[in-house]
Amino acid sequence: MINWPHVEELKAEMDEAFDEVVAMFLEEAGEVIARLRKSPEPARYQADLHFLKGAALNLGFDRFAEHCAEGEAQAAAGAPEDVELSKIISSYDDSVAELKKGLATRAA
Repeated sequence: MINWPHVEELKAEMDEAFDEVVAMFLEEAGEVIARLRKSPEPARYQADLHFLKGAALNLGFDRFAEHCAEGEAQAAAGAPEDVELSKIISSYDDSVAELKKGLATRAA
């Protein structure tokens, strides 16, 4: 689900800024996910999922990025109704939980 070697490398490279990057990701991605939960707009799926995919890859959320890429491709092909938002949203939730748990464990 999470590419931990990538996360560890990013953390080592960024040192103190890593926490800020994680917080920014959670805020920005969280806003898009909240919009997808509450008021999904199929016309925005391609752009929203492209953004989420890129952000996810930067932070090592491999599985979430894969789900976003699938949805982005479906929306780009003119089939936004085929995008499985529930799978994307649950993948985000699971990834965030794993990241928080993993970072807490590694910090201890």
